[in-house]
Amino acid sequence: MKAKDLPQSKMVLTRGKRKRAVAEAWFKPGKGSVKINSVPLENMGNELAKLRIQEPLILAGDEWKKYSINVSVHGGGIMGQADAARQAISRGIVNVFPEMKERFLKYDRFLLAYDPRRTEPHKPPRSSQGPRRYKQRSKR
Repeated sequence: MKAKDLPQSKMVLTRGKRKRAVAEAWFKPGKGSVKINSVPLENMGNELAKLRIQEPLILAGDEWKKYSINVSVHGGGIMGQADAARQAISRGIVNVFPEMKERFLKYDRFLLAYDPRRTEPHKPPRSSQGPRRYKQRSKR
C-alpha cells in the first residue's frame, strides 16, 4: 500500500526488538513530529541514542514528515531501546513507503531484520570471570 493510497484515518503500527528491549511505533497522518515515550526526539538526553534513532529518518528524506510518529519503548538498556525504536521506525517507513526497503537494506540490514545475537551465559566453575575465561597457567 503506497502513501497516497493510505486513508487519512488509518494508522500503521510496527514493532521493533533488540535484546530485551521492545518498541512499538504508531504512524498517523500529522506534522512530522517524533516522540519516544511521550518525549520529543529533540529533547532526548543521550546524544548517541538520539542519532541512532534518527538514522532511518535521515535516510528517508522529507517524505516521512507527513506523519507523526509515536514510539513506546520498554525493557533493556538505553542503546537496546534506541535500536528497538530505530527498527520500529524503519519498519513503519517501509510499510508506508515500500520503495525505501532497498535503501534501508543497503545501508544496514538490522534496520529491518531482527538481530538474534546474545551474550553467552557464564559457566558454573568460574562464573565470575565469564563464559570462557580460565586461570592463566605458568609454563615454567
